[in-house]
Amino acid sequence: MQCSDLEIDLSGPEAQRAFGARLAEVLRPPCVLFLEGELGTGKTTLTRGIIEGLGYSGQVRSPTYTLIEPYELDGCELYHCDLYRLADPDELEYLGMRDLLHERAVWAIEWPERGADLLPRPDLRIRLLHRPHGRRLILSALSSSGESICLALRSITNVSS
Repeated sequence: MQCSDLEIDLSGPEAQRAFGARLAEVLRPPCVLFLEGELGTGKTTLTRGIIEGLGYSGQVRSPTYTLIEPYELDGCELYHCDLYRLADPDELEYLGMRDLLHERAVWAIEWPERGADLLPRPDLRIRLLHRPHGRRLILSALSSSGESICLALRSITNVSS
């Protein structure tokens, strides 16, 4: 990819939600986001911002126990996945993920490493890191769609590379 990694420092949960809303402005389905980071880095908070930025006004629930929470949105369907409690990657087959991979789908997948090679290929990897006064996000484009997202974010956000 031509777009180098973007590093974004955010001051706290509200900044993460606001950044998620900015990310939502440049997402175009189909799109797969991998959200990686330790417990408590705000993967669900960031996803909540994305979902709200896409126009959802209801309660955004964490899919920690359901594994997948679907959201019907204007122009797309967002599937928020949390694979932390996945015991075996083969469980993904029982969840019917293949049936949910379509042209209107946006995927936000937390703990993608637990899905092994059974997940769709990501367009954008977002690594979230603890910082003393907030979080650092490192965005890596892994497809032409991911590259478009990075370039668009670079133009609307004060980021470093």
